[in-house]
Amino acid sequence: MNPDFLVIGAGVAGLRAAIELAEAGRVLVVAKDSLRESSSEYAQGGIAVALSDDDEVGLHERDTLSAGDGLCDRPAVRALVEEGPAAIRQLMAWGAEFDREGHQLAFTREGAHSRNRILHAHGDSTGREIARTLYRKAASLANVSFRSFAASTDLIVEDGAVGATLYDSTTQTEYAIRARAVLLATGGLGRVFRNTTNPDVATGDGVAMAFRAGAEIADLEFVQFHPTALAVEGAPRFLISEALRGEGAVLTNTQGERFMERYHELKELAPRDVVARAIVSEMRRTGAPYVLLDLSHRGADFAGKRFPRIYETCLRYGVDIGRAPAPVAPAAHYAMGGVWTDLDGRTSLAGLFAAGEVACTGVHGANRLASNSLLEGLVYGARAGRAMRESGRARADAGGEHIRRTGPDTASAAIRAIAWDQCGIVRTGEGLREARDRLAGIVPDGLESRSMREVALLIARCALARTESRGAHFRSDCPASSPEFEKHSVVRQGAEIAFRPVSRARMKSHKQ
Repeated sequence: MNPDFLVIGAGVAGLRAAIELAEAGRVLVVAKDSLRESSSEYAQGGIAVALSDDDEVGLHERDTLSAGDGLCDRPAVRALVEEGPAAIRQLMAWGAEFDREGHQLAFTREGAHSRNRILHAHGDSTGREIARTLYRKAASLANVSFRSFAASTDLIVEDGAVGATLYDSTTQTEYAIRARAVLLATGGLGRVFRNTTNPDVATGDGVAMAFRAGAEIADLEFVQFHPTALAVEGAPRFLISEALRGEGAVLTNTQGERFMERYHELKELAPRDVVARAIVSEMRRTGAPYVLLDLSHRGADFAGKRFPRIYETCLRYGVDIGRAPAPVAPAAHYAMGGVWTDLDGRTSLAGLFAAGEVACTGVHGANRLASNSLLEGLVYGARAGRAMRESGRARADAGGEHIRRTGPDTASAAIRAIAWDQCGIVRTGEGLREARDRLAGIVPDGLESRSMREVALLIARCALARTESRGAHFRSDCPASSPEFEKHSVVRQGAEIAFRPVSRARMKSHKQ
C-alpha cells in the first residue's frame, strides 16, 4: 500500500520530518542500508546553538555568514539560528541527553565560532544521540513505518504523481512507491571522493536522482574537506573532530613545527577550508603524507573522557591520542550545495522536497560553519515536514515489481580517483576539464557508480564555471574571489550552468 508521504533517508532531517508528518497521514521512511547507517550517526563534534548565557542569535548568525564567504542567504541563516534554540529544547523534551557540567549544559567551541556554543553528547557521539532520540520518537507514532535496505534508484515525477523506485538489496527486487509528497533526505556525497569521512551510503544518490528528474541543483562546487581525518595506513579515514582543536589540540608538521600561525590569525581554529589547504601545503612542503594533531598536553586521561569514541577508534589503529599526536590529513566531509530549495524544503519540482545535506537552502554558503549541519537537519527537516502536510496530490497505484540484478560496480574506484585528484582541495581549470572529459567517458556498471559519476561530473562542471576562489572552492589558477561570482551556481538537466544572485529573497515556490 502506498503511503501518504515518502521520506527517503533516515538521518536527522528525515526523521524530524517524519515526526512532523505523522498527524497528517501515513509516513514511510526508507533507508538505503540499516536504519542506523547515516552521516548523522557519524557526526561527532556537536550541534551549534545560541543557548549559553554569553551567546545570542545575532552572534551565531554573524559567524555563519562570515564562514559562508558571501554566499549565505540571510533569510535562511536567520531561520536556522532563530529556530535552533526551540528545536534543541524540544529534542531534550523528547529525551536527548547532552553533556553537562553540574546542572548546566556544557558548551565548547569550534573553528570560526566567536562563542562557546557547541553542545555535545557522550563526549563525541552527538549525532548518534540525536538520531537515537528522533528514531525513538518517530517509531512511537502509529502512522510512521520504516523500511531498511531499500535504495532509491529514481524519482517518479510525472502526470501529477510523485514517488520513487526502490531497490531491495536483499531480494534484488525493484518496485515503485507513490505518495502525496516525497522528501529527499539522503545525506551527502563524500563517497564520490577517494578519501572521505562519510559512510559507504553517502554516494550522492539524492542529488543524482533529483537532477535526472529535472530539479535544479545549486552550489555543487562547494565541497568541504575536513582538515583532520585519521591518516594511518590500512585504517578508514575516521574523522577526528574539530572539537579537539576547540579543546586546545595543536597542529604540527612532521618536522615538529606548529604551522597554522603562518596561514591565519585564528591558527587551529581558522575556518575549515583554510586549515585544510594549510595542511595540504605543509604536506607538500615536507613531503609527508600527513601532519600531526596533538592533544597530549591536556593529560593522558583527558582524551579518553572527553572524546571516548575518537580515543577508542584511534587506539584500535595504534594511536593513543592521550599520550601522542595523531597523524591526520584532509578528507571530503560535507557538501554545501545540493538540490535547490526554498525555506520550507520545496524544490523546483512540485511535490518534491529536500532537507539536510542533500538540500541547498542557502544556509551554508561557500563554507559551512562547524556544527551547523545537525541543527540544519532539525530546523529544516521540521520546516519541510510542515510544508509537506499541505501537499494534496492523490496517490496513484504502485507499479509492478521486477528484478534487476546489478554487477560488481567496478567503475566506482575510477570515479573516486578522478574526483579526488582533479576536483579536490586545490583545483585548476586544466584539471577540471580533464575530470569532466574522463568522467563523461566512464560507463557506470552499478546503481552507485551511476549516481557517483553524475555527481562528480556536476562538481567538475560547476567548479570549472566558477573562475574564482571562494570558501571551500579553491582554484590555484584563479586564487582571488570576484564580486562577479558572489552568486549561486544553478544547473538542471539539459541546460548550461547559470549564476543566480545571493538572495535577500528565496526562489518563488511552487504551490503544492
